[in-house]
Amino acid sequence: MIRVELPPPLCALAHINGEVVVDVADRDTQRLVLDAIEARYPMLRGTMRDQRTGKRRAFLRFHAGGRDLSHESPDAPLPDAVVSGAEPYLVVGAIVGG
Repeated sequence: MIRVELPPPLCALAHINGEVVVDVADRDTQRLVLDAIEARYPMLRGTMRDQRTGKRRAFLRFHAGGRDLSHESPDAPLPDAVVSGAEPYLVVGAIVGG
């Protein structure tokens, strides 16, 4: 079981309260976690990554185990602390401004 914290706009869209728990069958990777979230909350499809290319959306970042995983391979294993449930996988909305 992987704990996932989503940003407030995605929580509102999916009618959830901040953190969700998803079960990833085989391996614990970013791709499979996002697949599980989108399967459970279909209204989130296309909000975190492009549906055609699979690339993350420009204004979202992915963090786990104190590291920014946004530019890592989506098939790389998640940190042990996230896999064990000690820490959540974070989907963070980027802050922009000028």
